[in-house]
Amino acid sequence: MKRIVLLGVFIGFYTTLLAQPKQNFSAYLFTYFTGGKGGEHIRFALSNDGYHFRALNKNQPVLDAALISATGGVRDSHILRGADGKTFYMVATDMNTEKYGWGPDYAMVLLKSTDLVHWASTSIDITKTFNKFAGVNRVWAPQTIYDPQVNKYMIYWSMRFGEEADKIYYAYANKDFTGLETEPKQLFFKPDGGACIDGDIVYKDKKYYLFFKTEGSGAGIKIAVSDKLTSGYVLRDKYVQQTKDPVEGAGTFKLNNSNSYILMYDMYTQGKYQFTRTNDLEHFKLIDDEVSMNFHPRHGTIMPITAREAALLTARWETTEDVLLSAGNKQIKTINIVFNDAGHELYLPVKPGTNLRSFDPQFTLFPGVHISPATPRDFTKGAVSYSVSIGNKKPQVIKVTVEETHNPALTGYYADPEILYAQKTGKFYIYPTSDGFDGWSGNYFKAFSSADMVTWKDEGKILDLPKDVSWAKKNAWAPCIIEQKTENGFKYFYYFAAGQKIGVATASDPAGPFTDSGKPLLAQLPDGVKGGQQIDPDVFADPQTGKNYLYWGNGYMAVAELNADMVSLVPGTTKILTPYAHYNEGTYVFYRQGTYYFMWSENDTRSPDYSVHYGTSKSPYGPIQIPENNTVLTKDAAKGIYGTGHNSVIQVPGTDEWYIVYHRFNYPKGITMGDAAGFNREVCIDKMEFNSDGTIKPVIPTHSGIKPVHLKK
Repeated sequence: MKRIVLLGVFIGFYTTLLAQPKQNFSAYLFTYFTGGKGGEHIRFALSNDGYHFRALNKNQPVLDAALISATGGVRDSHILRGADGKTFYMVATDMNTEKYGWGPDYAMVLLKSTDLVHWASTSIDITKTFNKFAGVNRVWAPQTIYDPQVNKYMIYWSMRFGEEADKIYYAYANKDFTGLETEPKQLFFKPDGGACIDGDIVYKDKKYYLFFKTEGSGAGIKIAVSDKLTSGYVLRDKYVQQTKDPVEGAGTFKLNNSNSYILMYDMYTQGKYQFTRTNDLEHFKLIDDEVSMNFHPRHGTIMPITAREAALLTARWETTEDVLLSAGNKQIKTINIVFNDAGHELYLPVKPGTNLRSFDPQFTLFPGVHISPATPRDFTKGAVSYSVSIGNKKPQVIKVTVEETHNPALTGYYADPEILYAQKTGKFYIYPTSDGFDGWSGNYFKAFSSADMVTWKDEGKILDLPKDVSWAKKNAWAPCIIEQKTENGFKYFYYFAAGQKIGVATASDPAGPFTDSGKPLLAQLPDGVKGGQQIDPDVFADPQTGKNYLYWGNGYMAVAELNADMVSLVPGTTKILTPYAHYNEGTYVFYRQGTYYFMWSENDTRSPDYSVHYGTSKSPYGPIQIPENNTVLTKDAAKGIYGTGHNSVIQVPGTDEWYIVYHRFNYPKGITMGDAAGFNREVCIDKMEFNSDGTIKPVIPTHSGIKPVHLKK
């Protein structure tokens, strides 16, 4: 009898496998939410290779949470292809933190579709469905897996009673996937009693691998392994995430036509995802450099799909704008692309040295999307017309202009630039704040070098707070640097803000790496100052006296003389120089023809009116005289340039030629981003000139930037 039962189970499983049509998977569907205001809805993105993803529907929801959930919000969506190969199941946390905060949360949403476009949904309140679970206050991160032993879909999720640790439970969905037909049972708990959430099960080589996030004693992603789906999981005592930052939302998928798997997870404190690759679900390699996305997902999952299925998705949610903004040629400054829907125009700014006589934008084309011409074109004579067709929609003709621009000067999001000409190498260097992190939360510094101030090379990280600094791990802001020639060669002193304190690091090369002194140089407000922050250092070598000074402050401007060791201040030399009430931050001091120039930024860096102003003095200790018109640099709304501030300047050696280096809001999106524009900034360079009386001429910010600077030999 026992043999007959086992044979029946095997035949049922085998029959199910045979019933599945053979699929030729050639693309990937990513389902996710974004968080923040209006972010708790289901969104979709596509990829042709599992590494480069593009959001559908302009990164707007494809399913409105208000229509499918009890709370009006959904998170942690998980998508699964059914055993029949053509039915799709999706589950999500029924949760609206924008309206209700972090709980209690009682429900999950079950969804079913046959085309990935139209979905039937049901919200299941665990506390109302099962009396035994009336005391539950968290129902989080459900996922679905097919159980061939019982020919049913098993849903598993993390759940908590009162203040107990979260455990992972499971139950079977009914035939219509509109409810749970079995009472939840415990699937897994953390042996040491800590919480475990965000379960993700992968079946490989006749074993089930349960990825989950641990909380309480230790935090990260671990794996438990079992021969059975519903029991017997043995914990591997090893974290598998490839970062020291907090993570959650593990999601695993197999690459098409490969033995490799991708493990991805949400680095929720950093506002980004991390991708790793593995062949054995035990050893994981970080592959962030191989991955790109034009959106910022939170806890989601990825499922391989066919070309036909991808075409259904593009026909429904792909737009002409989506296609054109996918231009992937590495010479394009992708964060500065401008699409004018009303004018049917696309503007592609490109890096210096791009061959415009034969240029291919390299648009990403998903199944169902076509664009012509498909070969390189000559853009030196003006715009080129492209025809874009999606599914059965009428083709649209768009005029595409490609132009070389030198602003922004650096590729990516950076701010608070300090510029240096290094005698040792004969090159220019920019040292910026690494930007693009929510709430200015970047924790490392980079350097960029150039022989002509137009083409810049990324020299990589020169100081990483988590690894290199013991006294601060966050808010790596606004560095400055000075070069000194010694008997033993050149030495570089790098002053930086971290954790609202100011430190100093040293190196023997302008490209680093730099070694921190081991303690902050400045850790408290100067005497008499009641508010503000210890940030924005500026180091200045007085050519008249040979003395060195450090300036700093937010809400106040302070100065102190540096000792000969350059890593300590001369006692009793600190002085407050705040020029007037409009002063905010970003002091920069330079000397020209007998005059000391003091520059600073006014307004908040999140304001479109963030701007550069100046005063002059006969001494590095002031007092500072304010010219009648002391605005050096401000916004140009007609050009879409806003938030121009926090600058440094550079004098081309052997000349009276000067340039101002500053940051602005990202163009063109910055002005639409609200406060987030203040931490999505980019570095620009424009020429700075003086009147015959020594006053500074107002600088007009440009997109074109400067021409290459050639040093006189």
